[in-house]
Amino acid sequence: MQILLLAACLGLGVFCATLARRLRRMNNLESGLGGAIAVMAAEVDRLERAIRSARDEATAASERLAEEIETARRERAIWDLRQRIGAAASEAPQPMPSGRRLRKREVSHG
Repeated sequence: MQILLLAACLGLGVFCATLARRLRRMNNLESGLGGAIAVMAAEVDRLERAIRSARDEATAASERLAEEIETARRERAIWDLRQRIGAAASEAPQPMPSGRRLRKREVSHG
């Protein structure tokens, strides 16, 4: 019984030593899983910065576009007003020059 217990303990010792060695290799920052995790963390940080930058640029572009649209609407309203004023002026009867009126008055009175 003690021999079996001793053999089990030796087997577990070998298993623990092997597991510890594998974990050290896996956590190695240069070639193991630790390195892969470090690279992935760096990439996630880089992508987050890129997303923030793109979001800021999109927000700024959206604000500039809104300003341009508002400017275009104001200019269109001014243009429409000028068109209406021009149309109203061309439809209104043209006053006769003052020189012709005088002549007609002189002829009718004279």
